Amino acid sequence: MSKCGITLYLHVHQPWRIRQYSIFDVAHQHDYFSGGHNPAQDNEKIFRKVANKSYRPMNTLLEKMLQRHADFKLSLSLSGSFLEQAEQYAPDVIESFQRLVATGRVEILASPYHHSLAFFYSPSEFERQISLHQQKIEQLFGARPRVLANTELAYNDNLAQWAENHGFNGVLAEGWDPVLGWRSPNYAYRPVGTERIGLLLKNYRLSDDIAFRFSDRKWSNWPLSAETFTDWVSSAADEAPLVNLFMDYETFGEHQWRETGIFQFFEKFVEQWLADSDHKFYTVSEAIANNRPVGELSMPSPVTWADSERDLTAWNGNRLQSEVLRYIYGLERDVLASGNDELIRDWRRLQMSDHFYYMCTKWFTDGDVHAYFSPYESPYDAFLQYMNVIRDMRWRLSQNNL
Repeated sequence: MSKCGITLYLHVHQPWRIRQYSIFDVAHQHDYFSGGHNPAQDNEKIFRKVANKSYRPMNTLLEKMLQRHADFKLSLSLSGSFLEQAEQYAPDVIESFQRLVATGRVEILASPYHHSLAFFYSPSEFERQISLHQQKIEQLFGARPRVLANTELAYNDNLAQWAENHGFNGVLAEGWDPVLGWRSPNYAYRPVGTERIGLLLKNYRLSDDIAFRFSDRKWSNWPLSAETFTDWVSSAADEAPLVNLFMDYETFGEHQWRETGIFQFFEKFVEQWLADSDHKFYTVSEAIANNRPVGELSMPSPVTWADSERDLTAWNGNRLQSEVLRYIYGLERDVLASGNDELIRDWRRLQMSDHFYYMCTKWFTDGDVHAYFSPYESPYDAFLQYMNVIRDMRWRLSQNNL
């Protein structure tokens, strides 16, 4: 009997939040990401807080579990903005991730450096950001990513074809029911239009039991025990060989606080899963290498892991978002032609998907999630700050050309 495997993928990201940037700052102040007087927009304070609540304790736990369990493995993607802030504010966090990767059982994936949606707005800029990210990962970890995880798992058939053409072995996506139909996310697939690349799909029900529902006292399965969750994963694995648990790294300690018991739950779950000799963990590359695709799968329209629609409307679903996306990518030619490193850096930071996410005007559960992450009073406030920055970017370009 072949072993049943879990592919654990954790996404590590911190955005560069724009400070309260008024019209009176335009042409005078260019420190968009300095934090200002609002602690909700202070990138350094937020990073230090999350490092204490999540990155340090979770990496300590992961290091212990890697030492204790020879079959425990996981995969990570680390955004360029996270790496920049970690280098600047908490170098020891980088060092702890380096120790994890040095075990040989932690794989790092490729992603756009600036956590952007550039693939859908500027394919050439997307390629540049993938290259920047690969260079950064090689510099810090001595690794060359072979599997691609696009920002917010935003995926379509064209992305898979691009990944194959650029030498990647695999790509990740959301295992969304309307796309899968009768099929299961617990298999590897071959993206339509490709010949050799593998596609791994998130089991969103089991992943979100940890990422979103774990501390929800209104949930019928609260409190979730490691024993119960192990049974659920085992049941899924009885029907198919692979269970892909994909979630934000900050689930552990930041979204689900230490007081919820999330760290103890995770440690016990891993121990109980590996107590069965027929169970194992895969890195994403191992999952692709060890699980032959059961068939082709097509996603002609973009699918993401965000919101109930699982499409791009979390970032481009209203006029505010459409306008700022048009403005920021409309600056591409002039910004790159300027040769000004600071202008180019700021322009790329302004592509970060988080900025557009904060402008979402959805209601009900999706709206609550957007509001939870936003450092602004409203989507309209986020839009105003962003547009003021765009005005300043245009002014800087005009001065650069003098």
